[in-house]
Amino acid sequence: MAANPVYFVRETFANLWRNVALTFAAVLTVAVTLSLAGTANLVRLGADRATAQFEDGVEFIIFMNPDASPDQDESIRNALESSPQIERFEYVDQAATYDEFRELFSEQPELYEVLTPEDLPPSYRVVPSDVDSEAVDDLAGQFENRPGVKKVATASDAIRFIDDVSSRVTVVLLVASLVLVLVSALLILITVFTAIGARRREIEVMKLVGATNWFIRIPFLLEGLFHGLIGGLLAYPALLLVDRYVLQYFQRSEDVLLFQSFAVTNGEILGTQLLLLAVGAVLGVIGSTFAVGRYLDV
Repeated sequence: MAANPVYFVRETFANLWRNVALTFAAVLTVAVTLSLAGTANLVRLGADRATAQFEDGVEFIIFMNPDASPDQDESIRNALESSPQIERFEYVDQAATYDEFRELFSEQPELYEVLTPEDLPPSYRVVPSDVDSEAVDDLAGQFENRPGVKKVATASDAIRFIDDVSSRVTVVLLVASLVLVLVSALLILITVFTAIGARRREIEVMKLVGATNWFIRIPFLLEGLFHGLIGGLLAYPALLLVDRYVLQYFQRSEDVLLFQSFAVTNGEILGTQLLLLAVGAVLGVIGSTFAVGRYLDV
């Protein structure tokens, strides 16, 4: 029997409409599943960017108050220059910090357009000669409560804290996603199986007049593909909400300065979305393939 794309599309949407309640449940479950998986990926990307300041041997960062006086700043600089425990340091002034912020959020100008360089803290990025964690902690502690210092963040504590937060969130989301993957596949299987059952007599007639196995299977496979793709598309608004109300909340944090770099770009969100569409398509096709293979005697 010749393949007719119009027939396949018509039959696919007829199956979807025939089981509209199950279709809605399957699509919604896939959307929630992929939203959780996508959020886990965004959290991981944000964590990677938040720890990027600790590169090239930087073991701790001294964040100064934006309104620190020249004398307070000079005092910190002199202490760093005179310490034999410090191999080198880099001063990042407010203009450079603002440039970094603009580069980080180049695709989200609304985040930096409301700021000026004077709003951001300058910092000293310090490379000690001894990178032993206890030595670094002791050295960093010498600058903790000095005038003009807002916060001192050590690489070990910062990376451990950020990794711990992101790991916990990621594990919880991925476990929930795996559970929902099974639920999604089961719902797709049930939906397709219901459509097969409703058309069993028609399928028998089609086989009698020479329809091939694949001619009969394709509308059901397209039905599963529809579930996965639409569920994947519905995950995109969820990713935007996570970025706007979760990741950007961390970026505005005054208490945890390192989280101000906990960000993802629009390109990374789009890349995550494309990945979710691919996963949704595979999930839908697998569920429908199993249903057809298990229950359709063709």
